[in-house]
Amino acid sequence: MMSPAYKKFLVFSEKVVPFLSRPALPALLLPNGQHLFSSNAICRYMFEVSGVESTELCNQWLEWEATDLQEGKRNILLTSALPYVNNVPHLGNIIGCVLSADVFSRYGRLRGWNLLFVCGTDEYGTATENKAREEGLTPQQICDKYHAVHSSIYKWFQIDFDFFGRTTTEKQTEIAQDIFWRLHKNDFLVEDTVEQLCCENCKRFLADRFVEGICPHCSYPEARGDQCDKCGRLINAVELKEPQCKVCRQTPVIRTSKHLFLDLPKLESQLEQWLDKSTSGGDWTPNAKQITRSWLRDGLKPRCITRDLHWGTPVPHPDFKEKVFYVWFDAPIGYLSITANYTDKWEKWWKNPQQVELYNFMAKDNVPFHSVVFPCSLLGAQDNYTLVNHLVATEYLNYEDTKFSKSRGVGVFGDMAKDTGIPSDVWRFYLLYVRPEGQDSAFSWADMAMKNNSELLNNLGNFINRAGMFVMKFFEGCVPVMDLQHEDKRLLALVGWELQQYIQLMDKVKIRDALKHILNISRHGNQYIQVNEPWKKIKGGDTERQRAGTVTGVSVNIACLLSVMLLPYMPTVSQTIRDQLNAPQSCINTMLQGTGTFVCALSAGHRVGTVSPLFQKLEADQIEALKKKFGGQQNAASAQPVTVPVPAAAEVTTVNGVDSEKAKQLTQAVAEQGDKVRALKAQKAEKAVITAEVAKLLDLKKQLAVAEGKSPEPAPQKSKKK
Repeated sequence: MMSPAYKKFLVFSEKVVPFLSRPALPALLLPNGQHLFSSNAICRYMFEVSGVESTELCNQWLEWEATDLQEGKRNILLTSALPYVNNVPHLGNIIGCVLSADVFSRYGRLRGWNLLFVCGTDEYGTATENKAREEGLTPQQICDKYHAVHSSIYKWFQIDFDFFGRTTTEKQTEIAQDIFWRLHKNDFLVEDTVEQLCCENCKRFLADRFVEGICPHCSYPEARGDQCDKCGRLINAVELKEPQCKVCRQTPVIRTSKHLFLDLPKLESQLEQWLDKSTSGGDWTPNAKQITRSWLRDGLKPRCITRDLHWGTPVPHPDFKEKVFYVWFDAPIGYLSITANYTDKWEKWWKNPQQVELYNFMAKDNVPFHSVVFPCSLLGAQDNYTLVNHLVATEYLNYEDTKFSKSRGVGVFGDMAKDTGIPSDVWRFYLLYVRPEGQDSAFSWADMAMKNNSELLNNLGNFINRAGMFVMKFFEGCVPVMDLQHEDKRLLALVGWELQQYIQLMDKVKIRDALKHILNISRHGNQYIQVNEPWKKIKGGDTERQRAGTVTGVSVNIACLLSVMLLPYMPTVSQTIRDQLNAPQSCINTMLQGTGTFVCALSAGHRVGTVSPLFQKLEADQIEALKKKFGGQQNAASAQPVTVPVPAAAEVTTVNGVDSEKAKQLTQAVAEQGDKVRALKAQKAEKAVITAEVAKLLDLKKQLAVAEGKSPEPAPQKSKKK
């Protein structure tokens, strides 16, 4: 039952919301003049203001309600490329699909979009069969085991799917076979006898990704049986030069087999018409457009959709009952079946191109299957399917100066990240900071430490912590009265501009570029505090105390804005900031609406909570130990969590007593510690605190001198000659 106190806020009159062209029901007019329109949001608001906890059953109902389409809102269906179940994802996999999609999903919810975010493990195919053989399990047991591994990794990285499913389900069989029969009925399937590579040693036809050889087009030596990662061209496995079975490294032989093909040439004109509309009206990344154009430029060829395997979705045609669907026909249909396993309203999302916008997130090697093969399957099915409007593809993330390799122990994989002791928010931040949006990028331990220590600790964290501490220390924990002067208004205009840039970039899925505007705001804030010196003015007369109050109030409100802008990137840190500032929940729902509105969320008299530092420094020895651990020279003991030992003297490479790498790290550490000491002195910190930090600075300078081959002690002064 709704109490009378809440009923007075429910308004069903069009006059109350003059900016809408038609009434939106239900509508809730909040005391601050804002409106809520989603019944889901209204219910959550009611729970919040009443102080009553929502029950698990109620939460389930609210979640189901969110799967409805909403009139007058953007209804966004968001997918992340389905990770293959038997591969533990590395950092490149994580930033390439699930993390990028998660950031945009969280952002979309802040914008008030009605959004459904689905993903799951791709579980059929030869790779699963081989993994099962290696581990002495059945394919289903392998899928169950590694689905749990993936789920655990994404949970730790705070990937907030609406539903994370899998492809080994009855819904997958039902929907894939329905699409197959529709293609068959509409005459978009053709039969042909094909040559395939067969490994006589393994006694099986080889799936394309289990063949490796020299690319016939560019001579890249590690081309796969379906595609070359270097030149991007499609390959038939039998075209590879010097092919090898990736399982046993024997040379396979050619055998013939009858298969079904999707008649891509017959669908080409439909595809081109749709692509012209989608790429011109949607946000396709340049690499997605380029890769798709190259496919069309070369002319489409029939694409095989069946395979001689056992572990897969069965082909229902009686002439092909011993075969299963090829993974690249079957796997994208997983988006539909996963959604169907989540909600029985799945067709409202997947058969509704007029009301739903579809975003696909992936790495560039998946583009052709999402821009050509899968759309052709849906176009040929002729069942009003929702096709991709925005195809967002990253380039590749490398590890230091090489590739990730599980077999060689090179690189950080998802199940290892938490053992480093570095919080998942910091991992998220750095991966998004170096997200390969326009070109390949690289993960670097030294760079990660530098970005953490400079951008998070000394820039963002320093500003937010100082703003909150000033409220606690100078104003007894309550936000002071603000009397805005020209300088304050100029800062607010600058912050407002950065907010608008952030929104424009995020709307276009420029996730890495948008992050820079968050960091710009905290830089403006730090400069504002340094120039105005509220720690000095608080000791002056009434005018100066008023000025200190205004600077503090403005700063703490900027910190509140930053907490909202950070939410898609660093959800835990974002919540921690709001907890420390005791910020109202309403601030989340207001600042990112429209083109962006920086509002005063913490008005005069608002009481903040307990403020404490948000980030910790990553020390040089810690980073060096981690770099060594994940560099490929691991031994059995290195499988244990890292406790960050200091490298032994014998392990340090020196030339004439100079350790240049350590000197470089220590130079950076000295600079950062010097900044910290200067900041503490500027804040008039307690003498004991400053003395302790100065001692650390002097110790670092001594270590630097040793690394540079100099004496750690100052040279004795010579006595003056008389």
